[in-house]
Amino acid sequence: MWHDVKALNASASGLIALSVLACAAAGVWWVANRPVFDLRTIRVETMDKSEFKHVNHLTLRNGTQGRLVGNFFTADLDQVRKVFESVPWVRRASVRREWPDQLIVELEEHEVLGTWGEDGRLLSVKGDVFTANLAEAEEDHELPEFSGPDGSEKEVLARYGELKQWFSPVSLVPQGVALSGRYAWTVKLDNGASVALGREATPDTLHQRVKRLVGIWPQISARVPNIETIDMRYQNGLALSAAGLKIPSDTKKR
Repeated sequence: MWHDVKALNASASGLIALSVLACAAAGVWWVANRPVFDLRTIRVETMDKSEFKHVNHLTLRNGTQGRLVGNFFTADLDQVRKVFESVPWVRRASVRREWPDQLIVELEEHEVLGTWGEDGRLLSVKGDVFTANLAEAEEDHELPEFSGPDGSEKEVLARYGELKQWFSPVSLVPQGVALSGRYAWTVKLDNGASVALGREATPDTLHQRVKRLVGIWPQISARVPNIETIDMRYQNGLALSAAGLKIPSDTKKR
């Protein structure tokens, strides 16, 4: 090999090329890490250009302080996005660079609908479960109560919308919807009554049970005040309780 001039020249050329590339890479790294490229500004905007309700300078500072690393060139935008998405009330974020020393962060804020489960979490109007200050959420409006198995959030949200429509003819408003581990439904109404609707034997089962209750609601509410519970899991009747009064049905319950 040492007598092969062509091989020696090729090896030398390769080593020189590698040296040049290494020097160039080192030069780029050195230039990219100069203080002139430090991030001077992180500008936060809303995705829909509206005003934030709960996201503010304090929550952003507390949620991101010490977690954003790098400069204009070296900052990992995906990591920056994840940091901002971990801030309370932030649903999602997008991040881009703006020359020469600025990051533009666009945020979408959660819009709370109600509470989820018994551990203080919240449910958004888009079916996302998130953690934030409950007292802040309660300032927006009264919070309906929702619960269900993991992964059922959007199903429960969709059912809530249907139940609002189904009960509207008698001016009753759902204030809570629960889906049990056996996939049985219960709805709490704004008059304080809890209605057991049971499981869905068919896609129309729940709707038909609510229609049956709505159809006789004027007569029931006029005769029985302060209704506490109503069980609609009967083929041809119902059971209810109010101030100690219980009216069972003899028909088969499903």
